Amino acid sequence: MSRSRIVIVGAGFAGYQTARTLSRKLRGAAEIVLVNPNDYFLYLPLLPEVSAGLLEARRVSVSLAGTLPKVRLVLGEVHGVDLDGRSITYTDPEGTEKSLGYDRLVLTVGSVNKLLPIPGVAEHAVGFRGMPEALYLRDHISRQIALAANAEDPEECRARTTFVVVGAGYTGTEVAAHGKMFTDSLARQHARSAAGMRADARPRWMLLDIADRVLPGLDEKLAQTADRVLRKRGVEVRTGTSVKEATKDGVLLNTGEFVPTRSLIWCVGVRPDPLVEQLGLPTEKGRLIVDEYLNVPGHPDVFACGDAAAVPDLTNPGQYTAMTAQHAHRQGKTAANNIMASYGVGTRRPYKHSDLGFVVDLGGVQAAANPFGIPLSGPIANLVTRGYHLAAMPGNRIRVAADWALDAVLRRQAVQLGVLDAWSVPLDTASPETARLRG
Repeated sequence: MSRSRIVIVGAGFAGYQTARTLSRKLRGAAEIVLVNPNDYFLYLPLLPEVSAGLLEARRVSVSLAGTLPKVRLVLGEVHGVDLDGRSITYTDPEGTEKSLGYDRLVLTVGSVNKLLPIPGVAEHAVGFRGMPEALYLRDHISRQIALAANAEDPEECRARTTFVVVGAGYTGTEVAAHGKMFTDSLARQHARSAAGMRADARPRWMLLDIADRVLPGLDEKLAQTADRVLRKRGVEVRTGTSVKEATKDGVLLNTGEFVPTRSLIWCVGVRPDPLVEQLGLPTEKGRLIVDEYLNVPGHPDVFACGDAAAVPDLTNPGQYTAMTAQHAHRQGKTAANNIMASYGVGTRRPYKHSDLGFVVDLGGVQAAANPFGIPLSGPIANLVTRGYHLAAMPGNRIRVAADWALDAVLRRQAVQLGVLDAWSVPLDTASPETARLRG
């Protein structure tokens, strides 16, 4: 193999695994370039624990330079791809536009918050796709509890201690489960302060979804376990319910009920990164169409995988693989092997993978899991869930385990860093992994 350049756009699960596999197998035979806005891989499944003050941000942020030897990291936001000229254009963190040529291109740009045409949502809701949003939400939650402790008006106090999560999928369920434990801990701490806490100011969490159950699309036993734990903890699970309008004072539900709140957390799902639409290539519901070898038809030098790619699901003919970390991780490995095959090293193979099960961390010692189809709940499921995450993380395992151990014996830290405000984390953004800066 002559030394050529392989450019990978995006360092999510698919991009990271592609780069990691290539760096291990090529051993410097080709130049591997990873283009990403940040210098870390975000382990997204543990992000709810960051917003709930359980894990520190750096625990779920794995250094790219430190874990990907022989991979050249380029910091930048890609905004253009010239398929004929075989180059990409990107903007670096200081605003300078640059270009980069490639011999092989791997598009793993991931996904962003899914928007719905509901009045006020874009202005008053916060999403949950990147580290900036999780850090802002942790500060926001702490701030609302602190302000409620000093509110003289009972109505204001109730609004500040009411948190509405829209979307009872994987992310929304975990955000609500961890969030309720976090706010209960903060309320107890404020109750012991000199100012005290209103007797009727118990934090209220609502989890809404238009579907008829939580975790729609996942195993029904998982959903039943999650629903039971949430309700027992005090979370109001409202199925068949959605938001009709959002304002700065609260949300209007489709049932006609108005819920006063200062906290609307948007977890309704994801959509492919807008870069895909700019390519001018065939798509399926916004996802770039590829074949079973993760090749873009008509462009043998271009591969795509992860959330941004519509990958044929060979285990369910006629369907496409779901937008999950499990698929993205394994597609990254397949893409790397097929890229090597395109140079004559090995043989290419189609992507085929059946789900091995899912794990849902519900906070404390509670979880729901179905490894290999075996339904588990409670402490046993919690051990399986945490063991899975530690095994899947490419780094920081000891630090994460240490934070979990400390949480078992210490109270949560009610500290507002004040680094980000609501303006910095707009819901309608193509870059949830990057905070918006003024000026």
